[in-house]
Amino acid sequence: MVTTKVKGHEFEVHVVTDSFSRRAVQFRNNIIHTLKKLGLTEDHMEIELEPSAFKKAPASARWYFNGRNMYYSYDSCDKFVDNLYVISKVLEREVKAVLEERRPVQEFVDAFSEEEDVEEQRKEARAALGLETGVKDLGVINQKYKSLARSHHPDTPNGNVEKFKAINHAHKILKRELE
Repeated sequence: MVTTKVKGHEFEVHVVTDSFSRRAVQFRNNIIHTLKKLGLTEDHMEIELEPSAFKKAPASARWYFNGRNMYYSYDSCDKFVDNLYVISKVLEREVKAVLEERRPVQEFVDAFSEEEDVEEQRKEARAALGLETGVKDLGVINQKYKSLARSHHPDTPNGNVEKFKAINHAHKILKRELE
């Protein structure tokens, strides 16, 4: 088993090798069960399943909590079902921390709340950094960010405060998606 660290939580990644669709349904049900512990109903949750759970595809969960739209996605594993597993584990640990009062509710809300147009924001962020639409490698994103930040820093002769702010904002959006 491979150990990974996602959103500050370290755990073993369970790589699914068979019954992909059935396991995806199990992980989806785990997410629903976990979010119900916060008092949510299924009507306030959206966890779409990929028809081919074994293919490379991002997984995501959306829910409505405390008057905010919440969202979490993951796309670093090789299969949709494995990405959904990671979401299940992260939410399980985050919700447990809230219920045990080790994490304030507002901190949980801040960590997962997203704007309605989050996908469009991510697309624009990639464009602002000069990246192609599908780039999900944080190393590549960080490298591009550092290069642009250096060249547009306000303390440099050709620095541009507005461009520098836009670059920082774009980087923040992508880091939040991928960390």
